[in-house]
Amino acid sequence: MIKKQSAQNRPVIYGSKIFAIFGILVFVLISMEGWAADLQGSKDHPLIKRFGGSEIVGYDTKRFDEYELQTATFKTYNLEAKKREFVSPGLKLEGSVTRIWYEAPGDAGSAELSGNYRNELAAQGFTILYDSTKDAAATKWTGFLNAFGNRKVATSRSNYIFMAADQQGIRVLSAKKERAEGDIYVYLTTVEWAKDDVVYKAKKGACAAVDIIEVRPMQQNMVVVKAEEMAKEITLKGRVALYGILFDVDQATVKPESMAAIQEIATLLKQDPNLALHVVGHTDNAGGFEHNLDLSKRRAESVKTILVRDYGIAEKRLTPNGVAYLAPVATNATEEGRAKNRRVELVPR
Repeated sequence: MIKKQSAQNRPVIYGSKIFAIFGILVFVLISMEGWAADLQGSKDHPLIKRFGGSEIVGYDTKRFDEYELQTATFKTYNLEAKKREFVSPGLKLEGSVTRIWYEAPGDAGSAELSGNYRNELAAQGFTILYDSTKDAAATKWTGFLNAFGNRKVATSRSNYIFMAADQQGIRVLSAKKERAEGDIYVYLTTVEWAKDDVVYKAKKGACAAVDIIEVRPMQQNMVVVKAEEMAKEITLKGRVALYGILFDVDQATVKPESMAAIQEIATLLKQDPNLALHVVGHTDNAGGFEHNLDLSKRRAESVKTILVRDYGIAEKRLTPNGVAYLAPVATNATEEGRAKNRRVELVPR
């Protein structure tokens, strides 16, 4: 039989319950501590774990972007092109890109971070494409961290904290995993700071920059500009910009999905037999100027070739030109802006 308890004993039971609830809350808060300091709006990538106790202090994701993956020794940082250069070109990738910058606890070092991620990637079936710790030539890292100069790390830190980093502590790893839905690549950079640095707002510890690239084709959301609309734009503005003519990264070969747009150009020219056009290629600023100047002209030449060969347009009516990134219509500081700058324009002669 359960004895009825006196009123004076009840508070003890209630107190025990309150204590138990308090204990649960404390446990939950402690469990959440590793994520409480994460940058607002950031999250782990579902395929890649974080190093225990680390916090997200930098985060960026794009549904579609271009990416050059390091697979050989770092050579230099090209200040004009604002990109790293290697002893042999990296893999040119396209797809969704997630960039996460983790800050590890103060007692963690670059070697520990790199080793943990290497083991985790191997356990998940990734193939290591490049590992700087296995590369005897990977001894010079001058300028390597410049690529992070525009990456904001936490809200209270300086963009220049990399100036205080220990370059000898840099470790780089590239890995690939084949999947039916599209290959996935990981590019890992770990770096450490030997001591606090007030000037650059750096603190002792290590960080891991984890870039995840999921290869997939870009979704084509651009509406094909009809010949009649092209004619109106040329009459009103003296030119028409076309975004439906697509090329592979750093290539001048026209993609098959561009043919609808090119067919409309052919229709425009056939409707107005007296019309002659400059076909002008435009690029973003990824890469040096001379390279982009050549690339933009070769792309314009490819468009002309298709119009002449496949649609019977007289060669003398088309003049291919390229202007690289000299006539941007948006900032080149963002992928959205760079996408707007990559285009083909038609200008009447």
